[in-house]
Amino acid sequence: MKLPIVAYGDPVLKKIGTDIDKDYPELKQLISNMFDTMYYANGVGLAAPQVGLPIRLFIVDTGDDDNGKPGYKRVFINAQILEETGEAWSFNEGCLSIPDIRENIMRKPNIKVKYFDENWVEHTDDVDGMPARVIQHEYDHIEGKLFTDKVSILRKTMLKGKLDAISKGNIQTDYKMKFPNKSKKR
Repeated sequence: MKLPIVAYGDPVLKKIGTDIDKDYPELKQLISNMFDTMYYANGVGLAAPQVGLPIRLFIVDTGDDDNGKPGYKRVFINAQILEETGEAWSFNEGCLSIPDIRENIMRKPNIKVKYFDENWVEHTDDVDGMPARVIQHEYDHIEGKLFTDKVSILRKTMLKGKLDAISKGNIQTDYKMKFPNKSKKR
């Protein structure tokens, strides 16, 4: 089932997610729904806050590469980034909660991340390159941060009108969204 994606401006996107346990209600179905939602919206990652849930859960699927080699696909529950190393590099990032805005964001290329998968198996992985970047982006969501928080104050000021329009629902997307400041028509 495709879930509505919460738009910029919703308070849930600024909350630090809480840990969950094995008894979290309908967790397998939630994970399945998140993958359906992410694929439908053509994303490579999706965090629970983006579907309105302030919990420490996100998914990543970088897709197959140009040679058909399988991409990096994982479920991250209660993730903790333990280490970020290497020389930071810039990449033009976007976000399903902030459609039509892309910005160059600096991130380190190597991370060590500890998490549980969907079967509650604990992992500590060293990840690099694009999968590391996607993990960092989604991890920011469960920490109550958005990629727009990483741009300069001047750039954020320049984006203010677009961000306000997104929160009010004055945009078009190919996927269902929930807008925090959309005016109710009478």
